[in-house]
Amino acid sequence: MQIIPKTNKKIIDLFDDYELNKPKNFIYIKNLEPINNLKSIFREIRDYFVGNVTGITRDEKIAQNIMRLLFCKIYDEKNKRSNELTEFSNRPNEDLRIFSSRIHTLFGEVKKKYQDIFISDEKIEINSRELSFIVSKIENYSLLSANRDVIGDAFEELINVSFRGGEGQFFTPKNVVQMMVEVLEPKSGERILDPACGSGGFLSYALKFLLKNKSSDYSIVGIDKDGFLAKLSKIYLTLIGNSDYSIFCENSLDLQSNWSKKTQAEIKKNSFDVILTNPPFGAKIPVVGENLLAQYELGYNWEKFDGEWKKTGLLLDKQPPQILFIERCIQLLKDGGRMGIVLPEGIFGNPSERYIWEYILQNVSIIGVVSLSQETFQPSTHTKTSVLFLKKTKKNQKAIFMAITNAIGHNKNGKVIYKIKQNGNFLYNKNGEKIIDDDLPEITENFKRYLRNNLEQESRLGFNIDNDSLNDHIFIPEYYNPEIKKEVETIKENKKYKVFSVGELISKKVLQIKRGNEIGSQFYGTGDVPFVRTSDIVNWEIKFDPVKAVSEEIYENYKKQQDIRGKDILFVNDGTFLIGRTAMITELDIKCIIQSHVRKIRVLDESLVDSYYLFYLLNSKFVRKQIDSKTFVQATISTIGNRLNEVTLPILEDKKEQQKISAQIKKIIEEKTILRKKTMEIIQNSI
Repeated sequence: MQIIPKTNKKIIDLFDDYELNKPKNFIYIKNLEPINNLKSIFREIRDYFVGNVTGITRDEKIAQNIMRLLFCKIYDEKNKRSNELTEFSNRPNEDLRIFSSRIHTLFGEVKKKYQDIFISDEKIEINSRELSFIVSKIENYSLLSANRDVIGDAFEELINVSFRGGEGQFFTPKNVVQMMVEVLEPKSGERILDPACGSGGFLSYALKFLLKNKSSDYSIVGIDKDGFLAKLSKIYLTLIGNSDYSIFCENSLDLQSNWSKKTQAEIKKNSFDVILTNPPFGAKIPVVGENLLAQYELGYNWEKFDGEWKKTGLLLDKQPPQILFIERCIQLLKDGGRMGIVLPEGIFGNPSERYIWEYILQNVSIIGVVSLSQETFQPSTHTKTSVLFLKKTKKNQKAIFMAITNAIGHNKNGKVIYKIKQNGNFLYNKNGEKIIDDDLPEITENFKRYLRNNLEQESRLGFNIDNDSLNDHIFIPEYYNPEIKKEVETIKENKKYKVFSVGELISKKVLQIKRGNEIGSQFYGTGDVPFVRTSDIVNWEIKFDPVKAVSEEIYENYKKQQDIRGKDILFVNDGTFLIGRTAMITELDIKCIIQSHVRKIRVLDESLVDSYYLFYLLNSKFVRKQIDSKTFVQATISTIGNRLNEVTLPILEDKKEQQKISAQIKKIIEEKTILRKKTMEIIQNSI
């Protein structure tokens, strides 16, 4: 009997409802009904725990007890004939003590059956009254006959709510996992590994993929250093109907000689066909220790000699785990093996980490890179990531597949988003369901077409880039966006424009770009001279924070070096969500110091382009798209660096048209300056 809460009734009242409607009949295995929405039942049980169960309010404890009960339910279904009574149920007029004893006895049998999952002293930590109600929520349903996705979805929601983000561990969204599994296509006879398996998301989807394709003789293996997550992985795989797996609680990055003998026997180098993983990452959880780091080439310092990165003999003091996981995975792959790994975007573009790609290209061939949107792991973490696909072969691919994900199916708060038509209405599929706004299904299909050599149309959702076209080991898809590239080529063909890159204008001495300075926070608030930071550049104006203003003495120290003049353009060069903001120096702003994350752009020769027209170009849609494509995320901070020099500027050949635009921009800047003056006068003359 499923009890659905009424809108005008509190959860705490539900048990009273149940007491009045206790089952009048015994429940037999043959009478169990299929279940289609286990997720909503889990939510109800969890809400009941939070509101009613004494001593168990933490999500982790709630999840543990729900899992124990789920195994009791599955064990009961597996070990009873169709005409037998279920043990996992309430019975008519049964004393609560007898009921509770029966359920606890059932769990005792479960612990004996699943000794690798449950330890002998584990208990169901729920009193009889509350246990009776919780059992009533699922006693009439058959979990064994449920679709694997029904159980998987419910399990994922339960653990995603319960366990978040310790030591860089964030659960990979289902659509990202599906994309990776479908691209790598595990097959019969293959060994599949996740060396940072967490709760088993990748392994479970790989298993479902194998079962769907009627594969056989496969091997599912996982490692996680967190004992409880390793246990969750075993639970997940068992729940979806598979007992043929090996999950080990070990540190994947440790010396293999430190692993248990059983782990060493099962997990050897050059032995896996497919690796799928999202390792923990972050500078705050570095790997340290000479013995541990010395097993990795990436545990050593690399330096650039004659344009090439070379490993030195100097061992590093520490290394972020994600970098070592790349090498560990490559070690474990057999020749011809395939791999998909989620990594922070900084690795794909940071100049300081280009040596990683030198190591990768020496040992494997890169198949593809899929850039994931900023929202992918939100609200858990703001770290932007991409997925790297590799094949263990010395023969490099001639080209690499790339794709850019803008829509990931949810927003930054984790709420599902749907596709919307131009008129603002939702798009629906043929079943009348709203279509989730998610680029990954189309990217997956394009990737598979590429692997079959029949990707015909290229867009940000799927394109290939020749190895010869890769720029200095930059593997960020946005940087090579074919849609932007096509726009640039179209502009170049248009005879209305002369097209120059920012770098070309610098070399022609038309432009000059200089960076600001960091003065030290100890000087904030020491005077009235504005210290202009990235956040102070808003709506083409400088709105400095008086709290950060500095003294005349500090200003004099930087005045000559910074050389601020009227009509100089300030450009935000570093700072998440701020890059590309601009402001023009007016008579009100000349006396200031600019921060190092801000660039000062000055027009030296106005015969080609004047300051106001350049200001217009830097804020045009065409240039803004380029700026966005050349902005790389380093951890959670974004930067465009010297890639600003690569931005293409379309300068009108018609001088009159150019002057007309310049006059409009000049008028806006002057009007803003007048308004600022009036505002300052009012404040200065106030009481």
